[in-house]
Amino acid sequence: MSEFSPILIYLVISSLVSLIPLGVPFPFSSNSSTYPEKLSAYECGFDPFGDARSRFDIRFYLVSILFIIPDPEVTFSFPWAVPPNKIDPFGSWSMMAFLLILTIGSLYEWKRGASDRE
Repeated sequence: MSEFSPILIYLVISSLVSLIPLGVPFPFSSNSSTYPEKLSAYECGFDPFGDARSRFDIRFYLVSILFIIPDPEVTFSFPWAVPPNKIDPFGSWSMMAFLLILTIGSLYEWKRGASDRE
């Protein structure tokens, strides 16, 4: 058990460091139900103009997905940051399969005109 004591101390300290800042504001905060303005809808200081569940164009989602795609691409490219003689064939072929799927997805989005603007 003595060899695990530094890990236990680390877990206790890290949980305290993360939980104390979450709990400190509660004794100093006021009850928000006493202020009816805080319970009202907020839209830049004005009353809401319309329904919050109105429809909008799907291209907003497509643009966000186009920006999210490079994140896993970079993450899965990290294993190639080793010398080429250290990568086994399974690692090379799995990376090639990933890049192939990514290329096919990018070509599909390009063909469908996901990044085109009107």
